[in-house]
Amino acid sequence: MDRTRIHEGIRQMRFERLLDRQESGGLSQVEAAELLGISERSFRRWRDRLRDEGPVGLADRRLGKRSSRRASVTEISRMLDLYRGSYADFTVKHFHEQLVKRHGYKLGYTVTKVHLQRAGLVVQAPRRSAHRKKRPRRPMVGMMLHQDASTHVWLLGTGRKHDLVATLDDATSALLSAFLTDEEGTASSFRGLREVIEQHGLFCALYTDRGSHYFHTPEAGKAVSKTQLTQVGRALKQLGTEHIAAYSPEARGRSERAFRTLQDRLPKELALAGITTVEAANRWIAETYIPQHNAAFAVDAVQEGSAFLHDPTVAWPDILCIQEERTVGNDNTVKWQCLSLQLPPSRLRPHFVKAVVRVHEYPDGTIAVFLGPHRLADYDATGKIRPTTEQAACHASTPAIFPRGMPRGKTRTKRTDHKLPKPANLTS
Repeated sequence: MDRTRIHEGIRQMRFERLLDRQESGGLSQVEAAELLGISERSFRRWRDRLRDEGPVGLADRRLGKRSSRRASVTEISRMLDLYRGSYADFTVKHFHEQLVKRHGYKLGYTVTKVHLQRAGLVVQAPRRSAHRKKRPRRPMVGMMLHQDASTHVWLLGTGRKHDLVATLDDATSALLSAFLTDEEGTASSFRGLREVIEQHGLFCALYTDRGSHYFHTPEAGKAVSKTQLTQVGRALKQLGTEHIAAYSPEARGRSERAFRTLQDRLPKELALAGITTVEAANRWIAETYIPQHNAAFAVDAVQEGSAFLHDPTVAWPDILCIQEERTVGNDNTVKWQCLSLQLPPSRLRPHFVKAVVRVHEYPDGTIAVFLGPHRLADYDATGKIRPTTEQAACHASTPAIFPRGMPRGKTRTKRTDHKLPKPANLTS
């Protein structure tokens, strides 16, 4: 006997007992109806049906009848055929979204899942109890971001693995940046940070794993170094952003769950869009997928407002780049990645031999050389100097260090003005 029939039998027995008490004067009709959770009118109707038809009159007359809201057999068959034909590796939720978006499907998610399970196309997931308490989210957007990468076959048609570098907000789980690259590293981390800062502004903290491009770890498995910084660590320190290291995959649970969703959905979405190249995939991810993903999976922050801060100085492009110190050679050049960068004339000093300068290499391959806050020169990716308006004005106003025709070595001029005239003979 199914559960519905059992509940119906219990309901009938309760009604008969309460009816006996009501007819004996122990209860009023109003009190008996309240104990059954029905109206007084329904109590009288049940009483009359019991007298006229016997116990059969108390049976629920809806049982055995086909529901007027029952899903169409034709629509269920169409849904099952679509799943078998084109979406066999999709999750039920992802499959239902595609049905609604692409096939004019009107049935709900639950009935779709139930019929897929009944047809043996989807296995019901076992219930798992949580053994770890989740870390509470930061209350406001921009307070903490997660950045991580996942190696996967994102472009199904190529069969080649790429790294997806994603940056998401802790308060909402919204994707702020995501793109494919051959291999994650310093350059990809800077790219993700640049995309976030350019669109939203500076943020308070970044939560990452202990990859070698994020942290120096003096001893394997131990704490990261707080003094020996990587390029990413140095940039975050200059931006005033706290850099937090995760010491276990469970600590990065929020980003790990996001990547499980991305690995399940993004390759299929890229395949449905007919995208097979990294460049096209990155454009499509930024313009189409990220808004759709955030609309489906992002949650509301606990507090209104934003911790993102606009940078009025726009100094972050000169910070989110490779920076290293170099000593200027005797020929007034700086050696950088097999290039010899010739320093131009400057009003700061006659030459920069033995001076310690700072070299910046930007994402597009261009280079700049700084002495403290002063930008001495800009170069293209081949090391050829690129004169700017400021440098041209500086060069034009710089006086010649040596007059024309004079040798550049040290010279001494003969002075005659210091000699006194020979005195005349004095007579006694």
